[in-house]
Amino acid sequence: MYLESIILVFIYMSIFFILAQMRKNNSIVDMGWGLGFVLISIYTLFTGGNYNLRAIIVTSLVFVWGIRLFYHILKRNLGKPEDFRYATFRREWGIWVMPRAFLQVFMLQGVIMLVIAYPIIMNNATSKGSLGILEYLGIGIWIVGFIFEALGDKQLKDFIADKKNKGHIMRRGLWKCTRHPNYFGEATMWWGIFIITLSSKSGITGIVSPVIMTLLLLYVSGVPMLEKHYKDNKEFQEYAKITSKFIPWFSKRNG
Repeated sequence: MYLESIILVFIYMSIFFILAQMRKNNSIVDMGWGLGFVLISIYTLFTGGNYNLRAIIVTSLVFVWGIRLFYHILKRNLGKPEDFRYATFRREWGIWVMPRAFLQVFMLQGVIMLVIAYPIIMNNATSKGSLGILEYLGIGIWIVGFIFEALGDKQLKDFIADKKNKGHIMRRGLWKCTRHPNYFGEATMWWGIFIITLSSKSGITGIVSPVIMTLLLLYVSGVPMLEKHYKDNKEFQEYAKITSKFIPWFSKRNG
């Protein structure tokens, strides 16, 4: 089943790469991120034929997360120029932009996707899947993560839509207790998925999924890129002094 998933993801990411080159916009890859997990989870559920409760629940949670994320990024990016991160890569890579984008953006993201999806694939290959305390705990953690990601995105969208806030930093709602509630929420959801799938074939080895997702968000593609983008913004620097970087916490007092 894992080999089939590898082939599936290779074809899927190749299609997104072709679409990106046609539009000269490699940030299209972001739209494919959530949908890729949806594709993997649905494919492994139906090919595995293990329609137990845990497999159905995990697939459903991944479906809800992936479709919401796809729709959110689609609305945010539709009609917009290439995201600043990929535009920077395009300038730096010059004539090598196509092969490097294929390998370092699309295929690399496909590999990461397969690693993170490991507990999902193994869970859907497990014949038995009743619910116990671990599964309920994992579902609860996933719900907390989903609220942080979805509500954080909604609050930021509403803030940006208000013209009075132009040039200012979002500091209200969930953004008051963490500078990145959406990224915290995404990491939390994957910890929830891991806990739900602990009783499946992946077992404790499935921890590779939330660990990699958390490390990526904290040190590679999420938090550092955005914080670097605002490094010269004085309002953001003041905000950063009193607000937790990732894990939600009470704001510090100035001075």
